[in-house]
Amino acid sequence: MHLVVDIGNTKIKAAVFEGTAFLEKFVLDKIEAKKKIEKIFEKYPSISKSILASVGEDDFELLSLLERQSSLVTIDRDSSFPFHNKYATPATLGIDRMVLSAGAVLQYPSVNRLVIDAGTCVTYDFVDSNNNYLGGAISPGLQLRYDAMHNFTAKLPLLYPEIPLHYIGSSTEQAMHSGVVNGMLHELEGFVKQYSEQYQELTIILTGGDADFLAKRLKNTIFANSNFLLESLNLLYLYTITND
Repeated sequence: MHLVVDIGNTKIKAAVFEGTAFLEKFVLDKIEAKKKIEKIFEKYPSISKSILASVGEDDFELLSLLERQSSLVTIDRDSSFPFHNKYATPATLGIDRMVLSAGAVLQYPSVNRLVIDAGTCVTYDFVDSNNNYLGGAISPGLQLRYDAMHNFTAKLPLLYPEIPLHYIGSSTEQAMHSGVVNGMLHELEGFVKQYSEQYQELTIILTGGDADFLAKRLKNTIFANSNFLLESLNLLYLYTITND
């Protein structure tokens, strides 16, 4: 039994797996993470391995706990990945983007893949059918767009994602909702159209905290899976133990 842990920019996500079977997911605030993960070990005493990937600051108390309670495997750039990294600056490529790309290769072999992670930022990562990672794009996520309008203007309020009543906002708040949400949807659809025109047999995976919110409003055929990063971490671990 494995505990998979993703330390993100704002949250810590964890999941328990039995082989490839997804048993339970946990979303943790960083302040409470250590206590919560202690309870996960109590609930699942058969956990023998912990698989960790981090884009946030290291929590040394959490790392120590994982090492005491299990055999800890850290996924980093030195791990084995099932793709050829063609990024011009590979040392700057986030480990979360690498894990997502690995998951796309392992779950969807022999096709072109575009992974869209709608979280704090929105990342676009493309791996072609020959398993070449070519790069992608990064843009502000939904809440970051709201935060920016509030923090860098004098009078715009702080809002949170909400479906706009109409694309023509009839108030300042509705105009902001229309700009953020519809702007994001147009961005997503524009990128998908651009990739689809150049690459045939394109598989699109949408994940991240805002995946479900956005997926219902997209016109394109996508695989929406908010757990894709955790599943990819688990699959990548299973891949590394047979390829290292």
